[in-house]
Amino acid sequence: MSDSGLQQHNPVNSRKTELFQLRDVYRIYGEEPVAVHALDGVSLDIHAGDFMAIIGPSGSGKSTLLGLLGCLDLPSKGSIKVAGTEITDLDDGARSKLRGDSIGFVFQQFHLIPHLTALGNVATALLYRDLSKNEIQNRSMSALSMVGLAERHDHRPIQMSGGEQQRVAIARALVTDPLMILADEPTGALDTKTAKIVLDIFKNLQSENRAIVLVTHDLEIAETMDRVVSMRDGKIIADDLRSERTDNLEDRFWESGSGSKLE
Repeated sequence: MSDSGLQQHNPVNSRKTELFQLRDVYRIYGEEPVAVHALDGVSLDIHAGDFMAIIGPSGSGKSTLLGLLGCLDLPSKGSIKVAGTEITDLDDGARSKLRGDSIGFVFQQFHLIPHLTALGNVATALLYRDLSKNEIQNRSMSALSMVGLAERHDHRPIQMSGGEQQRVAIARALVTDPLMILADEPTGALDTKTAKIVLDIFKNLQSENRAIVLVTHDLEIAETMDRVVSMRDGKIIADDLRSERTDNLEDRFWESGSGSKLE
């Protein structure tokens, strides 16, 4: 860890520490016989160093899994552990603290505060930490540097492009030094060129100490990830490394008829 408190880039050579563990997880809405099984017996391990995508058509369970991985929701049945801690045993306050300490969120819409500068927006993630004003500023500047925006630290969102705003959002997710960066369609609101820049930033943030997980409809993006978890009808139908994949992701979902975008 650097003096700024952030983990520096290290190439990922192999899977390391298990950070998140889901075992036989169900998320059921409503009562039988009309209950909706949004997740149906999902088991998944996420390790430090994972650079992975979660894909699937609409209704496959991606968003539900995102909510559970982000400790925003609880399963109807099953076990979810974050760094060995069972989240279903925690009360709301303890679960919220675990979420803040362990997970950095990036969304399709940037959710920046309009009247704050880039530096101020990043610093909001540290407001409830036991840190001095100087420590907060130094860590926030370091995070902006890691996404190439140090020179734009005093700009407000309206003064930045969409790609720059998303990079600020990534810095805000990174500044807490989380176990996992969880990104929901992070390139969905960006043009193709800018989306590639943002994806390259995620690649450069790979670390042996954290996982990066992108939930996406875009199969072209998923094809570039080291690991892809494919979902359908609330189940994981494949979980493979790019080096071991024997089929094309588009062929896996060919019946969607939507080319490189899953609907």
